[in-house]
Amino acid sequence: MSDAWNPDQYNRFAAERERPFWDMVAHLEANGAPTVVDLGCGDGRLTQALGRRLGASSILGVDASASMLERAVHYADATTSFIQGDLATWRDEEGVDIIVANASLQWVDDHPAVLARWMESLRPGGQLAVQVPANGDHPSHLVSGELAAEILGEDDHVAVNVLAPEDYAEILAALGTSVDVTLRVYLHELASSEELVEWMKGTALTRFRERLSAEDYDALLAEYRARLLERVGRRSPYLFTFKRILMYARLKPDARGAHG
Repeated sequence: MSDAWNPDQYNRFAAERERPFWDMVAHLEANGAPTVVDLGCGDGRLTQALGRRLGASSILGVDASASMLERAVHYADATTSFIQGDLATWRDEEGVDIIVANASLQWVDDHPAVLARWMESLRPGGQLAVQVPANGDHPSHLVSGELAAEILGEDDHVAVNVLAPEDYAEILAALGTSVDVTLRVYLHELASSEELVEWMKGTALTRFRERLSAEDYDALLAEYRARLLERVGRRSPYLFTFKRILMYARLKPDARGAHG
């Protein structure tokens, strides 16, 4: 039940990664005891915390990573549960009150179609909160993209998949929602610029670990570190500027989706 995602590596920067999560869900209104789905729930810690904050009658975490879900089972309780699934194709025929997707939508393509499918799974008046990174132009991601082209023969999926903030606003508005979309720059003070490698090992570099032998992955890390430090320099501390797009959408009273 293991894969390239490592909860411990990801959580080396748990405090920094948690900030946009709570900013993302700040708009959510807990009316009654809502039913909630967390798409891309990771290790489940924030899923459980969100369910308690909203007073959810149920909250379901969905993730493709077996390694993350092995950790998530420790956060399961009477109202919190987890399943393995693909957020690109996920839908709920009965409808839920709230859908959240924290730093997960970027891993799939065709965002207009995926967002439309998610909105169809909301009940009338339902709410959607999504957060995606928009840091494809930072050296940490540019170098990763270069190596992906050279070694894997593919584009940087995240940089290609993520749209402009105004595109998300138009897409969600066209789906019959009231919308709030924000581009926010987070300032993460890392101990040194070399810590960027550790940050990326928890996310974007997982695709190399999935497809390379241990020896080749170590060689990839060495090359990544050398190229990255050549661009950003060896600095201590290092200010990691990270752009993220935060979206909130709520179905208008007259909007009718699959459950209207």
